[in-house]
Amino acid sequence: MVLKTFNVQEEVYSKYSKYCKERGISMSKQVTMFMKVQTEDEPEVREEYLAKLKKIEKEGRIHIGTIEDFRKRYGIKEDV
Repeated sequence: MVLKTFNVQEEVYSKYSKYCKERGISMSKQVTMFMKVQTEDEPEVREEYLAKLKKIEKEGRIHIGTIEDFRKRYGIKEDV
């Protein structure tokens, strides 16, 4: 591992630092993952995820209606 210095806007850094602390996330790990994703030609996808996608693709689609159908059903007259 190497130590690098970056210039980051103070406001952005503060918000992201707070975000990471609240969620117990390592900021360094997030930066590393971002760089890795940006530089990979093909993102890695787990086989379990691909299997789930294939299963979903094979399932039939259902029609849930339009926004107008929703409004009629629930008595909504206009957008809020």
